[in-house]
Amino acid sequence: MDFRIFIEPQQGASYEDQLTLARAAERLGFSGFFRSDHFLAMGDRDGLPGPTDSWVTLAGLARETESIRLGTLVTSATFRYPGMLAVQVAQVDAMSGGRVELGLGTGWFEAEHAAYGVPFPAKRFGMFTEQLQIITGLWNTPVGERFCFDGEYYQLTDSPALPKPAQAQVPIIIGGSGPRRTPALAARFATEYNASFPPLEDLPGMYQRVRAACADAGRDPADLTYSAALVTVVGTDEAEFTRRAAAIGREPDELRRNGLAGTVDEVLQRIDAFAEAGTERFYLQILDIGDVEHIELIAQQVLPAVTS
Repeated sequence: MDFRIFIEPQQGASYEDQLTLARAAERLGFSGFFRSDHFLAMGDRDGLPGPTDSWVTLAGLARETESIRLGTLVTSATFRYPGMLAVQVAQVDAMSGGRVELGLGTGWFEAEHAAYGVPFPAKRFGMFTEQLQIITGLWNTPVGERFCFDGEYYQLTDSPALPKPAQAQVPIIIGGSGPRRTPALAARFATEYNASFPPLEDLPGMYQRVRAACADAGRDPADLTYSAALVTVVGTDEAEFTRRAAAIGREPDELRRNGLAGTVDEVLQRIDAFAEAGTERFYLQILDIGDVEHIELIAQQVLPAVTS
């Protein structure tokens, strides 16, 4: 099993806050450091000091870390033109020495679009599909050749399809709970399928739909990594767990039902249950970014028990 740290910096985090946690995650042996791609705080948070752009942030982290994988969970297809996004991701991949992964989705948070003047079409799945076609098409076009695309939403004419990423294939993460179109896109484009905050009982069916879509597309379902993102709150005892739950404004019982939460032993049992359901990679959503001791506890008492 593989474990990555996943943060929501739009809730209130500077670049320095993110760098501190990313370096700690790298030092502690987590395989990846991923962030959301949002521009507006959710709930009753003020979001101070304000949002940070995901790809600007990842560019900085690429130069200030050495080995940890970096990416988005997930970039919204509404925020950036696909040609420009392909350039951004390729550049950050080169800056990191080939450590970048692209999570891409349709976008869902209408209020942040209104707050920053970004169009929010009612129907976005077609845009999302064309973005995947364009990004992968640009990266896969041989050097010296041109890429053209004539879609409903985007048109590209004689693109030199540069720059190329450092990796031969930048991993693409696609998630969502849709029963038909999302599994088909994952089978066609993704290296990883991610279930975001899924009920445990729903997870086997979600993974199975993706496996079936792979079979229908003539692709080996084992080519994909099957992952889950889960809010994570761990304590050495009940008091510490309750304190951490209160720090993020969540009820302990609700966290236990819906996330990886509780004492170390409880969290180990939940990890085993999600692994039994087919989860190969865990994105640990850490909502208190300033609590570095939290991920130190996870690295010292949780990871050795499930990765040895």
